[in-house]
Amino acid sequence: MNARIIETLKNIEEEYRVKILYACESGSRAWGFPSKDSDYDVRFIYVYRKRDYLSIDPIGIGSKRDVIELPIDELLDVSGWELTKTLRLFRKSNPPLLEWMRSSIVYYQVFSTIERMQKLSRDAFAPHSCIHHYLNMAAGNYREFLQGEEVKIKKYFYVLRPVLAAVWIQKHNEFPPLEFPVLLEELIPRGQLKEQITTLLNRKLAGDELDVEPQIHVINEFLEKEMRCLREGGKSRGHQQPDLTPNLDTLFRETLEEVWPNH
Repeated sequence: MNARIIETLKNIEEEYRVKILYACESGSRAWGFPSKDSDYDVRFIYVYRKRDYLSIDPIGIGSKRDVIELPIDELLDVSGWELTKTLRLFRKSNPPLLEWMRSSIVYYQVFSTIERMQKLSRDAFAPHSCIHHYLNMAAGNYREFLQGEEVKIKKYFYVLRPVLAAVWIQKHNEFPPLEFPVLLEELIPRGQLKEQITTLLNRKLAGDELDVEPQIHVINEFLEKEMRCLREGGKSRGHQQPDLTPNLDTLFRETLEEVWPNH
């Protein structure tokens, strides 16, 4: 599969006349709870040629797209962000981007851009906005999938993971690990709750069909309690971020020089 992913990335470079700097896995495989039939969620960061940035229309207008998304097939979901869009989102502590940068499954990486962003990531990290992101994600999935006597049982992971990510930030004041088993081991004490979650995880990893089943009350009660505590805690949180714009401007310009030295 890796060979097909690399071939897909090379085709994107040729078709869109860009250079891909980084590509990683961002979905359930990176989170540590893939099913046997899980697809590959490939996310990448790309940069245009120097001259494409020297025009009266900014990137994102016309053919110079700031997002590239390929049609999804049964195995591959591939999309990427242009570098200036990426750096603006990085400045805002965008959690999906911060997750990409911490993925343990990296398909492709060239030049120094991502390493330099990783060194700046502690300064870019905004605890309040990241907790808000994960809490909103969890609350939306909870409302849609986990209320009622029978629920879409596999959706528990898409509420548990963002809730635990937010709890990790609240507890450690740092960006959380991507891997769900790490969050589970660190944050949930031994007992009925952990046993129920572990049983679900093992079933999912084994390829069991996790469709509509009776609600697991101990997990629902935990989720409702934690989301309520996170909302209450958010009312008093604040964070003053440094202005990274000069650093990111420099990073962008130096990336262009590094990637396109003869243009």
